[in-house]
Amino acid sequence: MGKVYHVKKGSISAVAVLLLLVTMFFGCGNREEVQGTSTEPAKPEPAKAEPVSLNMGMLKFTSNSPLFIALEKGFFKEENLEVHVKWFESSNAVNVAVVSGDLDVGGVGFTADLYNMMAAGQKVTIVSDKGREQKGYPFSAVIVHKDSPYRSVEELKGKKAAVTTIGSTNHYMLGRVLEKYGLTTKDVQWVPMNTTSGVMETLRGKNADAVILSEPYASIAINQGYGRVLAWVADEIDYQSSGIFFSPKFMTNKDAGIRFLKAYIKGARYYYDAVLTQKDGKRVKGGNYDEVIKIVAKYTGQKEDLIMGSLSFIDPDGRMNVDDIKTQIDWYAKEKLITKAVDTKEIINTEMLDEALKLVGNKP
Repeated sequence: MGKVYHVKKGSISAVAVLLLLVTMFFGCGNREEVQGTSTEPAKPEPAKAEPVSLNMGMLKFTSNSPLFIALEKGFFKEENLEVHVKWFESSNAVNVAVVSGDLDVGGVGFTADLYNMMAAGQKVTIVSDKGREQKGYPFSAVIVHKDSPYRSVEELKGKKAAVTTIGSTNHYMLGRVLEKYGLTTKDVQWVPMNTTSGVMETLRGKNADAVILSEPYASIAINQGYGRVLAWVADEIDYQSSGIFFSPKFMTNKDAGIRFLKAYIKGARYYYDAVLTQKDGKRVKGGNYDEVIKIVAKYTGQKEDLIMGSLSFIDPDGRMNVDDIKTQIDWYAKEKLITKAVDTKEIINTEMLDEALKLVGNKP
């Protein structure tokens, strides 16, 4: 018979414990390895929007503040848009550049020239608000010389009224204000001066009885002591004075158009919160007020103290007063300043704006 080995009970227990520990050790390692290999792969990041380079034309007016902010704060870059700014001296020059394709985006006032281009079949599309006369936010004014004897709009009958051009935004505003007080455009002698500086010099030299100026030029005339406000346009009429419009080519790029308007809305809300906040019916300085003033001063070349009193109402969601645009078209047609009336449904398209607002979300 072979040898029989006797193992003490305590030794068996020790060996069993040792084997158990070894099994637990390797078992845990195996479980960890399995868990590691079963982890779900990280979700891929959303594809970055296709980069788009575009040309935008505008004038150095404070009504372009949301665009200035979007440029300065990088809101366009966030949308992977490279925006090249081209500066112009007149709204009509911007309109022509958009129609010709030199510009993808324009931001200027609504004039008879613009409506004539649209009536002639030029496919320029208004997509968003860029400023309007709103009660409580004075921006444009009928101004007389400080030495003028006239104290009411009615007294301008038979007098000289200076504007930049016939069919311009200031011609429209003064014409509508005259009508409110029972006069017509035939009751004044129109003096077109071609430029805003020309209008101001005409007033300073007392070569016109009344002019119409928008900010900051209204404040300049007042602060330099030769102008006096006869009436603020915002107190007299509703007026959708300007907007953003896209060229025919840019309208075909819906994705880029929506991204542009997303950046614009961010700029409009930043602007609204900073400078248009009201409390008890009066404007108060909102968050980022000083920063916004500096941005606007940088892009307009105007002094900060002048800009503080010359900021127009701009809708924080880019919404337009479409009814007033129709009123403008009808008025220009009545005055025979446009060849024919155009249907607002053919020249206004807010579909991209609506999509942009969905993506940006409601204003807090």
